[in-house]
Amino acid sequence: MMNTSRAVVNRIISREEGLTRFHADLNGSSVPCINYDYLTGEVREGDHLIVNTTAMDLKLGSGGFHFVVANLFNPGQPKGAEGHIMKLRYTPMQMNCLCSEAPESPFHEIFNRFESLNGMKVVIGTLHSMLAPVVLCIHALFPYAKIAYIMTDGGALPMWLSNNVRKLKKDKLICSAITYGNAFGGDLECINIYTALIAAKEIAGADIAVITMGPGIAGTATPYGFSGAEQGYLIDAVNQLGGFPIAIPRLSFSDVRDRHRGISHQSLTVLGRLCSTKANVAIPVLDCNENEYILYQIRQHGLDLKHLITYRETAEVDSVLSNKTAYLDKMGRGYEADRAYFLACGVSALLYDS
Repeated sequence: MMNTSRAVVNRIISREEGLTRFHADLNGSSVPCINYDYLTGEVREGDHLIVNTTAMDLKLGSGGFHFVVANLFNPGQPKGAEGHIMKLRYTPMQMNCLCSEAPESPFHEIFNRFESLNGMKVVIGTLHSMLAPVVLCIHALFPYAKIAYIMTDGGALPMWLSNNVRKLKKDKLICSAITYGNAFGGDLECINIYTALIAAKEIAGADIAVITMGPGIAGTATPYGFSGAEQGYLIDAVNQLGGFPIAIPRLSFSDVRDRHRGISHQSLTVLGRLCSTKANVAIPVLDCNENEYILYQIRQHGLDLKHLITYRETAEVDSVLSNKTAYLDKMGRGYEADRAYFLACGVSALLYDS
């Protein structure tokens, strides 16, 4: 159920593309809020709002913000996209967008002519925090490569929420950001993963694509109850379209939870049980005990029989990431606090030249 409350804007913090951060007065307290400008219009100081308070009422956080549902002082909305494809369908927030493959799109015929990705490399992660280290390493080690980002709808739906995407685009490290499913706000909008991959290659002109969900992940400490399970069918989709899938394993020796030690139980489930086709997986060379534990996990779950697994030295990747730590954060842990996690992302970039 959605909890809502009335609030009054008292201070604008920042305005960015598609997103405004501000404080509002709610029941006598000043609370942080987010407004998606293309959904609910511009907010100004003094505006009276309806805000969604559900996550914070449940003390879940969702980034620690309330979200604007409606602006009572500015009910007129900005003109939407010309397309007829709806996202957030049959909800109070449904919106139309111009999907790249739609008949009214100038790119429509590209999808009718498409035949194959022709071996295009596609790096597939399970957490949004995997995006930056992969892109940074690809750009540093293969500076001629054009990189597209494809955001799934497994996490946050608005592309505008991602600070990393904003920084990567500003620094011209990604050539295009693409959203599909009910995710929205990309440079290109698509209906599903297949058309998103086609758009990355044929419209964005990318040499390599990186796929991860938006910020946020859901997990239940059960074998199959986690949003990163999407990595399984994403691997299959890349293979089905003739691409070269590179799967990033979720790997850590800093997480206190035993189920996430070494290769996370989530990656073991995806690579061992959920995907039906082969992925290419790079494992960073760590210290002897850590690599022995990882090797034990790989053999125990038969990952070496199903996928092409290679071990990669980390010197080049470490050199890149240790100088870009401002980009790197995984649930409050930076590069030095969780090096194995970020190195696993970075060495995945080395498979670009495979």
